[in-house]
Amino acid sequence: MKKAKFIPLILGFILLLTVYLSLRYGAIKLSWEEISGGIRSLFSGEQATLNERIFAELRLPRVLLCILTGAALAVGGVLMQALFRNPIVEPGLVGTSSGAAFGASLYFVLGAVLHFDGGEWTLPIAACVGGIVATWLVFMLSGSFRSRSSIVGLLLTGIAINALFLSGIGFLSYIARDPQARSITFWNLGTISGANWHSVLIVGASTLLCVLLALRYTKSLNALMMGEDEARLVGVNIKRLKLEVLTINVIIVSVATAFTGVISFVGLIVPHILRMMGGSDNRYLLLNGILMGGIVLTLADLVARMTLRPAELPIGIVTSVVGVPVFIFLLRKGKFYF
Repeated sequence: MKKAKFIPLILGFILLLTVYLSLRYGAIKLSWEEISGGIRSLFSGEQATLNERIFAELRLPRVLLCILTGAALAVGGVLMQALFRNPIVEPGLVGTSSGAAFGASLYFVLGAVLHFDGGEWTLPIAACVGGIVATWLVFMLSGSFRSRSSIVGLLLTGIAINALFLSGIGFLSYIARDPQARSITFWNLGTISGANWHSVLIVGASTLLCVLLALRYTKSLNALMMGEDEARLVGVNIKRLKLEVLTINVIIVSVATAFTGVISFVGLIVPHILRMMGGSDNRYLLLNGILMGGIVLTLADLVARMTLRPAELPIGIVTSVVGVPVFIFLLRKGKFYF
């Protein structure tokens, strides 16, 4: 479509506007002088005022982490919907998100008892390991690369593993003390409040790497949309494609989830909005999903910070409140484009 050529420009403008609003507004409103002073302090090391330090050490890395996490979840959603040829699949379907949440919950409950503390990286590592283990269980139990009905088997196994790990999270919440239970609840609702430059660098590196790898598979995923038999006829190795695309999804979602908690609906809704705007080509969806995902999550974080300021809502509540009505609207109107 000709109009699809203008979509990146429109989304880029909206993203810049969203970033502007998110940088300026929050518990404290920052002026342009304070923002420019914070930027100077990052590069020159000169003495900064309190508000300039808030911008440089808290506000800016938070906005960047929102953009990167939104992009990661949107790209994961595009990959999973294309692989499963199902428009209502989300990135955490194969157990990645629930496994990461279980790993984090396990750390909250048992970390203090076992005196296990590896510093600021302990929680992200526990979440990443949980996501990887859950996804590996789905692969192993589904026998997804030995059967021609592997897509259905993988889908059903993912639902079962998700339910299993969610039950485990519920059990850990039940036996946890009050501060631990609050930590589990807050983390499972998603939060960007722990953003720092370390998390921005790691999530940024994993997102960039996975996007570059995913772009290599857009033609194969486009062929797969016609069916597995048709894809084989044009030379697509279905078994290898599934393994590599699922691996990319696990990496990009696990790393992002490890630093932000579980954030729902971004990876489910963003691909649908983009399909309505410009078609179903996976290259188009991946590239524009980066922009759209960043817009959605940055706006959600701004709402989370402004609603109860100086306190803030968990960002997962905001994405669910917005995502559920959009999902129901699309479902009722039959507008699940694929």
